[in-house]
Amino acid sequence: MTALVHRPARNPLVALGVCAAVVLIAQIPFLRNRLFYVWDDSAVQFLPTWHHLGDRLLAGDWPPLLDLDSWMGGNIAAEALFGIWNPVNLANYVLVSRFEDLAVAAVVVKTEFLALLALGVYLLCREYGAGRGAAAVVAVALPFSGFTLYYDAATWAAGLMAFTWLPFTWWSARRMARSAGSPLWPFLFGALAVTTGNPYGLLGVCVVMAALLVETWLRRDRAAVVRLVVVGGLVALLVPLVYLPLLGSSSVTVRAGQGFASDGVLMPRLSELPLMSMISHQPMIRGFGQSVRMLTPSAYFAWFVVPLLPWLHWGRLRTGWRPLVGVFAVAAVYLLLAVGPSNLWMFRFPLRHLEVVFLAFGVVFAVLLTGGPRRDHVRRRVLWTAGALALPAYLAFAAGPWLWRNHLVAVALGVVGVALAVALARWRAVAGYGVLVLGVAVALAVQTVWFPFNGDVAVHKYSRSITELRERTPPHRGATFPVGTVLPGNVGLVAGLTSVGSYTGLQFRDFAAATCMVYHGGTCAGSFERIFAPTAVDGRPLVDLIRVGSVVVENELRPDVQPPPGWAVTFRSATETVLTREQPLPWPKGRLSHATAGVEVTEDVAPDDRDEAVRFTKPAGTAGTLVFARLAWPGYAVELDGRPLPARQGPAGLLAVDLPADVTGGRLSIRWTPPGLPLGAVLAVLGLLGAVALAGLTRWRSRRRPAAVPVEAPRELSALNA
Repeated sequence: MTALVHRPARNPLVALGVCAAVVLIAQIPFLRNRLFYVWDDSAVQFLPTWHHLGDRLLAGDWPPLLDLDSWMGGNIAAEALFGIWNPVNLANYVLVSRFEDLAVAAVVVKTEFLALLALGVYLLCREYGAGRGAAAVVAVALPFSGFTLYYDAATWAAGLMAFTWLPFTWWSARRMARSAGSPLWPFLFGALAVTTGNPYGLLGVCVVMAALLVETWLRRDRAAVVRLVVVGGLVALLVPLVYLPLLGSSSVTVRAGQGFASDGVLMPRLSELPLMSMISHQPMIRGFGQSVRMLTPSAYFAWFVVPLLPWLHWGRLRTGWRPLVGVFAVAAVYLLLAVGPSNLWMFRFPLRHLEVVFLAFGVVFAVLLTGGPRRDHVRRRVLWTAGALALPAYLAFAAGPWLWRNHLVAVALGVVGVALAVALARWRAVAGYGVLVLGVAVALAVQTVWFPFNGDVAVHKYSRSITELRERTPPHRGATFPVGTVLPGNVGLVAGLTSVGSYTGLQFRDFAAATCMVYHGGTCAGSFERIFAPTAVDGRPLVDLIRVGSVVVENELRPDVQPPPGWAVTFRSATETVLTREQPLPWPKGRLSHATAGVEVTEDVAPDDRDEAVRFTKPAGTAGTLVFARLAWPGYAVELDGRPLPARQGPAGLLAVDLPADVTGGRLSIRWTPPGLPLGAVLAVLGLLGAVALAGLTRWRSRRRPAAVPVEAPRELSALNA
């Protein structure tokens, strides 16, 4: 049996150098386009919400489970992807709230996670036996691969956060499996991956732990198998806390793309893999809309990977393949997921899986590159390198012949870079690795000239300065309903606009239908009639039931809009018209919006978003109904002087409570708790306590038994010292 391969990362200077290099290189896209990291969903969902949540945290509101004024996007616990149980996320939200410019906040936070990702990749490569230089090269390159940079970092920030903790979880779990590390570390890193709220983080933890089980089982190390199963089970105890609110709210929501389907969107082909080193290639992958070609190098890995294949130490796989079984397993699983189908329950857009394929391949590449490029059979390897450059170049040209100049630049970079790296490595290994790292920066600089932003996703043109946003926000009063797309998504959270429209992955079905509101908070022209039309609640319009004080109308959608009775035009510009309510609404201290005839409300107070109390009187023998400007999310508990009452959905999904006929008054209390939160919290605490106890037991047992003899690496690898 082949012995376990590992290389302890004893020199922290190399790891620090990796992080420093990534921090510097990560500024290249920002210098080219200062909005690079605050694009698409990052612009209209993540950054504004992070800023808002940071303000709430500083105000002492933790955990921030519900934000009523965000309406469809206000069920933060069910949204999951904001990671309200993740301490690193929360610390970053506080950090973002201190910034006045969202673009600067974005580059700081995204750079942080790119550097952390590189550190995790470096440690993982070292764990599998790669030398310091080879591990550093792969670690610096992976954060700037196409999908990770242009999608995770630039737009879908929750994906970057989840992916960042995967190599740490993998590294620490493998160390624990071979009795070189505490079980507390894989639990903590696994917990960070799971609590980001992105399901791809949970999937990654499951796949990695399963792959390590295969790896340790082949070594016939039953004790390691037990340790992995126990720690994996402890991490699993955190899953209900994160995802039970989501599952418990699914009965009233509509999430796009659920189920099992295959429409080809963001579904890569295996034929794209030979072009993973072509910095100019726009893959033939269907994007959003009708385009069959992506406008970004989303299938790119690193400029040097394919050209250097002929120079790797492939013979090591003959003698040392067993320790890499876990890596091969992860690569195989994610390669299958990457090619489709496009929709698997919560998992959409299989291109997302490609970055984990690159992570696994990068580990193998670093192991085979350790010690520098091969020095024998130079002429033969040069010929193979020429082929490795020519074939992708032709494939890229065939896919986009009008980009032939870009393809020539890409090939030139490969030729010059690989020649320098191989030549300098013959003199000194560190010089060859330095060329590869420098080439990552050069390649990225060239790519940001060709692809300065992600053109495959939505472009939102608005100021990222919070001061400017607030100055440009039209004057309004109280809650504001948008007709059209006045401020996209959650931008109102930082612009001083309490907008009923918000960006959400979980649309409240009835509210969306009643208001003609889409997932990003925009509405249709018919929304104006809908919110002013009489409802079944005593003919009251929806605009009253949701306690709207202002309606902002996009002029292009509704030119020359006229105010209904009780409303007046208070502002008009070239783009927007603002209608404001002439008389204030009753019960200003709470969310009550309507009480049926005969019900006299003497007090309505909502101390926070989750609680509300109403005191009322009414005649005996008659029923009544209270309607609240709250969406009836599952989880509401209603009591009348300690007597439980059912909560139900009223018009547009609003919370309604029917008062029994046999009471003449009392105090009605409302409390909202996310579905599954008590159970999830208990299980999470048990998981944490179990991990601490297991770590303590492991440490105690290690002190009682004799020191284990270090496991030697295979002879070929142990002879290397790089």
